This record gives sequence, C-alpha cells and structure tokens, in this order.
Amino acid sequence: MSHPDLTGRLVAHGIQPTAQRLRIAAALLSAPQHLSAEQLLAQLESDGARVSKATVYNTLNLFASRGLIRPLSVDGVRAWFDSNVEPHYHFHDVESGALTDVAVPEVQFSRLPPPPEGMEVAGIDLVIRLRKASPRT
Repeated sequence: MSHPDLTGRLVAHGIQPTAQRLRIAAALLSAPQHLSAEQLLAQLESDGARVSKATVYNTLNLFASRGLIRPLSVDGVRAWFDSNVEPHYHFHDVESGALTDVAVPEVQFSRLPPPPEGMEVAGIDLVIRLRKASPRT
C-alpha cells in the first residue's frame, strides 16, 4: 500500500498520520494478517525501524479503537491484531499459534439465545481451536 493510500486510510479513521504510525500501518496493513504486538515490533526492527514497544502498543490500541484493525483475544496469553476488519471467524492452531480466517458463510448457527431485554447482538466472535489429529489405533 502506497504512502498516500496509507495516509488517506488513517485520516478516514480519524487518526493523525505520523511517521511512526505510517510505518506501523504499512507493516500491518500490507496484507491480511494476524500479528501480536511483539511480532509486529520484531518485524519493524528487522526492517530497520526504531520504534519503542510502548509506541507499538499505543498505536495498535489506537488503530483498534478507531476500527482500522480488529483486536483478537484467542488464547488468553497475548493480544492479536487482525488487519481484516470484515466479518469473519478464525481457526487457531494451538501448537503453532497460527490464525486462519474462516468466511462467515462457511459457518452456520442454527440458533442463538435471545439477548437480554433492551440488548441486540452486535457481533459474534468464533475461534475454532485446532490440533494435529491423533493417530488412530
């Protein structure tokens, strides 16, 4: 994604573009992906960027609060950030930690409980945890 495109995307989400925010956005929004703050920081550092862990966390939280990315809580260990904000679900490989998108039409819910009075369903988060199949004996 080009610099003007990234700038426009940040501005469209009410985010003031700064050099560090643009660098973080370029790394995260370059492709549909799921990254932790630590993974993103390592990627930025390997690309030669000088950015603090606090800046990465603060920027990710800002991006998430403005709807530019989607925060995920998958394993209770770390926070993940998804560059795909369209409705979708996830497969989670519990051994590798890898996340894979699952399209909404691939999942069917036959019934949901009614929400409490005065409330409505705003969305559904679904994580399907995977592990290698045990050999059959």
